[in-house]
Amino acid sequence: MKNKKIVVIGFVGTQLDSGKGSARWEKWRPSVALTQHEDVVIDRFELLCNRGYEGLVRQVIEDMGAVSPETQVVPHTLALDDPWDFEQVYSALFDFARDYPFDPEREEYWVHITTGTHVVQICMFLMTEANYFPGRLLQTSPPRRHAPGAPGSFALIDLDLSKYDQIAQRFSHEQQEGVAFLKSGIATRNPRFNAMIDEIDRVAIKSRAPMLLMGPTGAGKSFLARRLYELKKARRQLDGRFVEINCATLHGDGAASTLFGHVKGAFTGAASERAGLLRSAGKGLLFLDEIGELGLDEQAMLLKAIEEKRFLPVGADHEVHSDFQLIAGTNRDLAREVARGRFRDDLFARINLWTYELPGLAERREDIEPNIDYLLRAFGAEHGQMVRFNKEARDRYMRFAMSAQARWSGNFRDLSASVTRMATLAEVGRITGEIVDAEALRLARLWQPAVAGPADGLQAGDGDAVDLDTLLGEAAAAQLDRFDALQLQAVVRVCRASKSLSEAGRSLFAVSREAKRQPNDADRLKKYLARFGLAWDALHA
Repeated sequence: MKNKKIVVIGFVGTQLDSGKGSARWEKWRPSVALTQHEDVVIDRFELLCNRGYEGLVRQVIEDMGAVSPETQVVPHTLALDDPWDFEQVYSALFDFARDYPFDPEREEYWVHITTGTHVVQICMFLMTEANYFPGRLLQTSPPRRHAPGAPGSFALIDLDLSKYDQIAQRFSHEQQEGVAFLKSGIATRNPRFNAMIDEIDRVAIKSRAPMLLMGPTGAGKSFLARRLYELKKARRQLDGRFVEINCATLHGDGAASTLFGHVKGAFTGAASERAGLLRSAGKGLLFLDEIGELGLDEQAMLLKAIEEKRFLPVGADHEVHSDFQLIAGTNRDLAREVARGRFRDDLFARINLWTYELPGLAERREDIEPNIDYLLRAFGAEHGQMVRFNKEARDRYMRFAMSAQARWSGNFRDLSASVTRMATLAEVGRITGEIVDAEALRLARLWQPAVAGPADGLQAGDGDAVDLDTLLGEAAAAQLDRFDALQLQAVVRVCRASKSLSEAGRSLFAVSREAKRQPNDADRLKKYLARFGLAWDALHA
């Protein structure tokens, strides 16, 4: 293959490249010297300058032609009045790069950063780093000893830092430290999880775009979001706070006020101004857990805040500004929620750039053992006493934890609670087989599926059996308290046995409706079902 042509892009040096008479040949002039090297041929020199130095440019072109006739010199006078003004310099170089017919397949570009003002040199570097100039940086130096007419030396700098062994090793070491930090030093063994954390570490450092963490309750979404914040803050990428809210706790008019704030007098009870969580997270990180629980109005306001960094507090006439990074968490399938009209498709598209699904504990059982060690160390640090299993007890617990009997429906919350209980009951810091056996029975009872009994006004045989795993999805059903699960099963059976929403409402609220002047049983029932993402029509489908 034919060698590529060498093209130099550089500013004329108004001081370094200047000179008059024959004495100028005794002076080292960087741009001219580049064409004097016998071991390299410059095919073309794109010589940039600002207005007012056309005479110097003509002299430099003439001298280059004298020492290297084969070099084509192309002058460019940029629309630049002050070469010390960063905005002017960058804009002029950007316009030049945009219009220049780069041909990397046939030409190799060297960007000369020895001449020009310091601002020019910085902008040339930035343009090359951002690949607006698709080439390598070129530095030239005068001869070490005074030698009139000597060209000095030159060096090419490749901005691909991975090619420099020591730098690459330092970057690799820093990434390993970042990954270990995100995992809290836990030597996790699950390949899928480890690959995901590796990518999250790289994305966290390079991107401020929203991130979406999916996975069942207890999989560690909140924990990972906080670790990401701490990592970015340690690397000086964030200055503000970590602000977290579970959107499932936001209801009614208070949801918008909690997120976006309000002005004094915005509504009854608004006795003072409230900043809201989005402003509190300014220059920091906002973690919206269970974002699928947000109402459609709040979703629209959030989308504007993400895209424009501006939003309108409740009752305000003027928008406020907050530049925060968003991490969202959900245990719902948001794509399905979009299809059902419960989640805005434009918001989903905006937060779906970097999406990661955290596997539940049952899907990464090989990580149970290292997490047990981590939890025991944390317990020991908190209570000032190291707790360990004896060998038989550890083997017994691991057999149970890795078996199909262990559902781990609460994921790492179940494991953390289990280790805490055993460590608390341990005498003289030793977890015995008896403690393990009792804990295994406790967990087995905890994971037994809830079985609803007869409810008031409803006989045990009324309606079909209600499988909440099928109705809500396994992840959503697993996060319900048993009280809520029993109540919801009873309500669903009444709904399925009723001919209309109003009839079901009258049956369910027969006593309390008597105390209301204008009872609206249908609306009351509709709102209750909506808390669980259910609709009347779906229950009869």
